[in-house]
Amino acid sequence: MGRFNPCELEIELLCRGIAVDRSCTLEQDARGFHRIRAGLGSGLELVIPGDLKDVWCNVPVEEAFVASTPFSLRKSGSQYLVVDGRDGAEYPVWLPPEPAWYSRTTSRGTPMAAIGVLQGTYLGIYVSETCRYWDPGNDRHCHFCTSGLNVGKAEALRKPVEDVVEVALAARQESGTTFVHFNAGYQREDVPEATRFHGLNLAAPYVKAVRERVGGFIGVQVAPVLRHDFWKYDWLIELGTDHFSFCYEFHNPQYFEKYCPGKCGTLGQKAFFEAMEYTSDKLGKGAVSGEIIAGIEPIEDTMAAIDYITSTGAFPTVCIFRPLRGSLMEDFPSPDPEDMKRVFAHLWEAMVRNGIPTDVIPNIQVSLIVNPGDAAYLGKRDLRFRRYRAKMAALRLLGKPYFWWKMRPRPVAASATEPPQPAS
Repeated sequence: MGRFNPCELEIELLCRGIAVDRSCTLEQDARGFHRIRAGLGSGLELVIPGDLKDVWCNVPVEEAFVASTPFSLRKSGSQYLVVDGRDGAEYPVWLPPEPAWYSRTTSRGTPMAAIGVLQGTYLGIYVSETCRYWDPGNDRHCHFCTSGLNVGKAEALRKPVEDVVEVALAARQESGTTFVHFNAGYQREDVPEATRFHGLNLAAPYVKAVRERVGGFIGVQVAPVLRHDFWKYDWLIELGTDHFSFCYEFHNPQYFEKYCPGKCGTLGQKAFFEAMEYTSDKLGKGAVSGEIIAGIEPIEDTMAAIDYITSTGAFPTVCIFRPLRGSLMEDFPSPDPEDMKRVFAHLWEAMVRNGIPTDVIPNIQVSLIVNPGDAAYLGKRDLRFRRYRAKMAALRLLGKPYFWWKMRPRPVAASATEPPQPAS
């Protein structure tokens, strides 16, 4: 076996997990395991150094499939190593420490880590109560998700705006975060008076408060609205949203229907496609993402999803399937790493071909996925590769004044509680 490059090792670890050796002192050196939101960030945060970039990875440690992993984490002196038991190869890594603010409470007495946590370098906050697909008697939640087991237990069920602002400020000041990501599960829309509980309405006060009092880049991921309500995306942009992401999970309609029964029955794939295309057109190339899961549907369908998402000007957020403990799919096999390497090599090629920016905004590295920029390690380092990388470096340099401006808090005139009336 040859040595893995940083992205190949990331994929191997996401597919196989890691065993923690007795030599490790994670309580002192690492972030704790936080099984919040949908549960995907429930593993060990580690960083794989590399010449192109450092790769952030949330590695499975507690799921059943990890029992057969060939990888172990060991500590030698102060250095952590990922060791491949098949050939003895050792890979130096470093573990991001637990932020001091995790152990503090907000002014209302809520543990800050129950409001939001770092998943890589960004702050993730779930703004709604449990996804309505988890309601008793509904039972249409996505089969791979565990949000109904986590929200209200491992994390606060309700998150006052003031608590969120305090946590976002702590993360900005102490952890250097530049991106706050709000997401929510499906909320009721079956009666007219319930529309005010849609995820966009729920996210609005948080977006406005963070824009006005914290600054930085702000993302929102909620169920899509239908075309007649697209004006709500304009409203969220006016309040301060920089990024929208849309989790449609599977490109193959049959897999979407089978594993996402709630989304299929109440929304349908078309709603995700139309909302992604609309917001991508509004915000520009690389400001919107389509989120899919790799390792369940045929990889040809996953590659087709990557081609479609990049063709809209959005970037693919591709999660390697993790059979989470407690989910309906916890006994489903973890994906084949070689298949996943093919997927992410295709992702890199699609990003370059469509000119989608990668790693331009400072300090946004998501540990739950293989970031598009991570996949550069799978690309052929030819002239085309160098030209694309040079363009990204130029964008980072030219964008510094804009990034500085975005990080500053600024007032927002729009109301977060009284949406504007849609144009007739």
